[in-house]
Amino acid sequence: MILLQVIVGGLLLGAVYALLSSGLTLIWGMMNFINFAHGEFVMIGMYVAFVIVVALGVGPGIFGLAAAIGLFILGVAIYFALIRAVMRGPMLAQILSTFGLALLLRYTAFWIFTPNFRTLPQTSLTGTINLGGILLNVAQLAAGLVAAALTLALHLLLTRTAIGSQLLAVAEDRQAAMLMGIRPDRMQALAWGLSAASAGIAGALMAISYPFSPAVGETFALTAFVVVTLGGFGSVPGALLAGLLVGLIQALSAYYFGPVYKDVIVYGLFVALLWLRPQGLLGTA
Repeated sequence: MILLQVIVGGLLLGAVYALLSSGLTLIWGMMNFINFAHGEFVMIGMYVAFVIVVALGVGPGIFGLAAAIGLFILGVAIYFALIRAVMRGPMLAQILSTFGLALLLRYTAFWIFTPNFRTLPQTSLTGTINLGGILLNVAQLAAGLVAAALTLALHLLLTRTAIGSQLLAVAEDRQAAMLMGIRPDRMQALAWGLSAASAGIAGALMAISYPFSPAVGETFALTAFVVVTLGGFGSVPGALLAGLLVGLIQALSAYYFGPVYKDVIVYGLFVALLWLRPQGLLGTA
């Protein structure tokens, strides 16, 4: 029963990993652009939740929505202020621009919030629930289910709606999309907004259960890159599958070998898989 509880907990954590990684894979798949500041978007989502809860004393639904809206606006602003210009430059300029952006966001958070770890005050999701003998933290259960639902919703947005068709058209051929009356700048700005919003919601969900500081963005960025590469760059279903897999491996590794070794085992299996299948689980060769 304990092992089953560990497995369920790992899958719930993996669902949040999938949500925070789906935005990164969206940017890569649409623009062939690597965002090294993605982990900082998650961190900002955590602090948005913290500020909203402390200032207004509201529940998870409100601060999750605030994180989504705030990060969406931030993502669109960053696209028009920075990304649109550096996209015309070499790949090195793209890498250094988002790496510098990550440092700017991280140390701005250090300046505003100090390096101390923070935790959210108790919310309506405090407590545990018994599901057939499995004791689960209510906050983790809600975070995992919401994250999985939003990841699937993003996939449906891309594959079943007119906006998704326009996003994919710009990703396929920017010039041809312009001839069809699609505004590439608007679509790419929307992609950055959706990417940042998904990271912000994931951060708000993680903040319910885990302490955080301005430095957590580094850890989440590394996890997101592992998940995206493992699932296949540009594949939202791949990010969902890989996120669940990474969360499950981390949970089982911590259970059998101790928390110290969970990341070592994940990265070791990750390298082994890339050796055998470099395009990832659902990516194309």
